[in-house]
Amino acid sequence: QVQLVESGGGLVQPGGSLRLSCAASGLTFRTYAMTWYRQAPGKERELVATYSGIYADSVKGRFTFASDNANNIVYLQMNSLKPEDTAVYYCNARQLYVPTGAREYWGQGTQVTVSS
Repeated sequence: QVQLVESGGGLVQPGGSLRLSCAASGLTFRTYAMTWYRQAPGKERELVATYSGIYADSVKGRFTFASDNANNIVYLQMNSLKPEDTAVYYCNARQLYVPTGAREYWGQGTQVTVSS
């Protein structure tokens, strides 16, 4: 059974930092593309950062994707946080090397609130 468990969210002041973690189990880590998404209230879910180094324009230079392949964990280091970064952050795993019918999994999400 595949599980993605996010942690590390919370309340932080503008300009502060947080590090999110996503622990993956039940899958072969190297055969999945790991991605961070977020969804703010009233907005659609958007891509934040990928394992291949793609970042949303709004987070470039502030957020960093990292992975610990030995322990099946990915991280999202978030610096210089802004109120507009407030959202539920989700970890996503999508099978690589599968032309059709790739399996995809989501974590339960972790809330990040940036407010003074």
